[in-house]
Parts: sequence; structure tokens; C-alpha cells
Amino acid sequence: MKICMILEGSYPFVRGGVSSWMHNYIQAMPEYEFVLWCIGAHSKDRNVFKYELPKNVTGVYQIFLDDALRIVPSGGRVKLQENEVHAIYTLIAGESTDWDLVFELFQERQLNPVSVLTSEQFLKIVQRVCLEKCPYISFADYFHTVRSMILPELYIMTGDVPKADIYHSTATGYSGILGSLGKWKNKKPYILTEHGIYTREREEELIRAKWVLPNFRNQWIQLFYNFSSCAYEHADMVTSLYDGASRLQGELGCSHEKLRVIANGVAYDRFKAVPPKADDGWISIGAVVRIAKIKDVKTMIYAFAELKTRFRLKNFPKKARLFILGDTDDEEYKEECVRLIEMLDVKDIIFTGSVNVVEYLEKFDFTILTSISEAQPLSVLESFAAARPAVVTDVGCCRELIYGRGDDDLGQAGFIVTPMGRDELANALERMCEDDALRERMGKIGQKRVENYYTQEISMNQYKELYKEVRGHGRNWV
Repeated sequence: MKICMILEGSYPFVRGGVSSWMHNYIQAMPEYEFVLWCIGAHSKDRNVFKYELPKNVTGVYQIFLDDALRIVPSGGRVKLQENEVHAIYTLIAGESTDWDLVFELFQERQLNPVSVLTSEQFLKIVQRVCLEKCPYISFADYFHTVRSMILPELYIMTGDVPKADIYHSTATGYSGILGSLGKWKNKKPYILTEHGIYTREREEELIRAKWVLPNFRNQWIQLFYNFSSCAYEHADMVTSLYDGASRLQGELGCSHEKLRVIANGVAYDRFKAVPPKADDGWISIGAVVRIAKIKDVKTMIYAFAELKTRFRLKNFPKKARLFILGDTDDEEYKEECVRLIEMLDVKDIIFTGSVNVVEYLEKFDFTILTSISEAQPLSVLESFAAARPAVVTDVGCCRELIYGRGDDDLGQAGFIVTPMGRDELANALERMCEDDALRERMGKIGQKRVENYYTQEISMNQYKELYKEVRGHGRNWV
């Protein structure tokens, strides 16, 4: 069986939670053939992979959104029928769209996206939407904003569609459109797996983004809601990592009969083999994070600086150090973090870059995660599997990782703190550092929780059953 994994802004171009999951996922299913349909932002990243692809990956199709800017109009006048004009109108207005008709236009008829966007009909469509939705906005600004928004969307529909027995995307964004396109084109089942709720994550980013003019923020947000509608409509099964995310998918419009919860899983035996931390006079804290704003490394630095001050004032017999493991996604943010460390004059913070996490876990007493948005972080599960408790922010399903869910009465495996709460985080770090017995007890609870509920074997078996289900009982494919 050939599975087409559709990936956006992740594997194999960057490291991170989703990329790590994808790499392990493919390796855990050697009996299946995989092709990757990858979406990146910049064409300079073509063939620049951060991972050595497993042997059962037999093809990689790469799409880069900035290539859309290099399209030149084709000859001839674009003439859209009334229903086709309406389909383009709904894309711009953020209304219910006939996606199959749009796929027909740009995949089968191979309309040139730039030719469409420079046509007289498109100008009239945008004029209509602007008058109806945004009558007090400069039309010139509105027109150019709309074109820049939907050009990449139309462009990705024009390329070759890999042949596969199942299409499986890891988000509802551009990858959700491609998953829907694959199902429409080749009449094969489509599965959507969301690690985080893509639409809400983009909404949070857009609300904070400085590059988005306030008058156009809702327009951008609605674009991604429209993407999710496409994916939820076409997907035959939609999975999430925990119950709360599944409920949110239903609220966003996905049919409840499609929803499934399949938790993340880690290579339990590999992490369980990590030996206990040797007493070396240090309390070593590990943070397995990409250097990015969403991981809120600055709050981590502030809290660690406060911890160091408290230890100094009370003459605590051990020294504390913080290891930050992971690639740098945002160079500007990394520089801000470095300047903050210098300003606070805090010592013993080590940026390691991308390293072997298993090897470094042996150095740690416990781990920390300060993200302002997460789903079900693999780094916490890996920490637990190695019997290291964690201090985490109250985002995604982190609370149920710490306390358990359902019939899990094992106990508490770490501490939960409020996102961006420096003092609360410093308090949790101090308590964890000062109590060896507490760390040991919480670490064993976390390890048992992973063994019972979050192993790679459990997760992979559920996905294999899902593949069998969609191939055996589908109604909408041949």
C-alpha cells in the first residue's frame, strides 16, 4: 500500500515535534510505501533536508509558495462561467466554496492563476466583495491584499498529484487543500491528522502579527477557516491527539462521525533505557524546544534567572543550569534571547542546537516546556519515558499528561503553570530542584503513564487500523 503524506512547513525541511513524529511514523511502518508531498515557504529550501529519509520513502514532491510569485500570465483571455465566477467569489468572501469546481478549474483545465487574477472578471469579483464586506477600505489596498492571499492557494492546485492508495495530511491549511485535491483527483480516501488545531494557531499568530494591517486581519483569518472547511469536508477520517482538540474540530464544522482521537506515542523502550541522573553537584534542567516565539523561551530565561537568584540568597548547596535543545526557527528571536541573558547577567544557560535527545536526557534531572501553544508535546512524553518529570504550561493537553485522564489514577508527574507566568514558573522550578524524592516519584509516575497510554506501538497500531477502515468501508472512492 502506498501512502501519500502531505506536510506543510515541517518534515523533512525543519526539525520539531511534527517532523520528529513523521520521521518515526514512517520508520515504524516499514511494510508501507510512502511518498511525501511537501509544502515549504521558500524555494531555496528545495532538497535541503534535515533528515535522512527512510528507505520506504519512494518519492518526494516539493511545492514552494514563493514560486507562485514567478508565474507569468499565459496568452488568451480568461472567460469564467457564472458558477465559476461564484466559486472564485466565495474563495475571496470566505463563504462556502464548491472546492471540486475550483479543483476542476486549476487542476484539469489548468487555468493559469495569474491570468485569472489579472482578468477583468476577477477585478469585478473583488469590487463586489469589497463593497459588500469592506466598503470603507481603500479598494487598491484590498485588491492587492486579496491577490497576494489567494495566489499561493490557486498555485498549489496546478501541480502534479502523486498517485497513492491513501492521502494523509498533517494540517488543514495548504496541506488540507492538497489532501482534498488528491482525493478528488484519484478517488482515493483522505485522512486528516491535526497535531494542533491549525486554524486556531494561524488565528492566534495573525492577531499578534505586526505585518497584517488591522483592516485585513479578519480577511486573513477567514482564509484559513475556509481552508479547514475544505479539509473537513473532503476528509474521510479526522484525527486529533486528545479529546479537547477533537471537540474543537467538531465546533469548527467537522462532522462528528469522522472524528477519532489517536494520541502521540514514543519509542518507550529506547527512552526507558536512559539511566538515572548521576549526582554531579548540579541540578540540570532540559528544554527540548525550537527557538521560536511560540515556545516563549524568554519566560523560561526570566524564571531561570529568578531561580538562580533565590539559590544564591539561600546558599543552596547545588548549582542549577539550563540546557536548551533545538534548532533556531527565528534568528531574530534567538538574538533577543541572547541579549536578554546578557542583560540579566544569568549564567549556566547552554544553547546546544539540534542534538541527540536520548543522550542529553541522561544529563537532566527534569525538563521544562514554556510554550504558549501546544497540542500533545512529544518532548514531555519522551521526558516521562526516561523517568524525568516535567514543568509545563497549561496549554493543549499538558494538564492531562501531568495528572492523567479517564481511568488513569497514577498520580502527578510534574507541575502545571500559567503560560507566561514568570513567578509561578520560578516557584515550580524551585520546588522541583529542592526535592530529590519528589522528582524521583513524579518521574516514575510519568514513565508508567507513557508505558500504559503513549507508546509508539499503541499509536501505530491505531493508525494501521484506521488505514484498514478507510480502505475497507469507504463510500466516496473506488
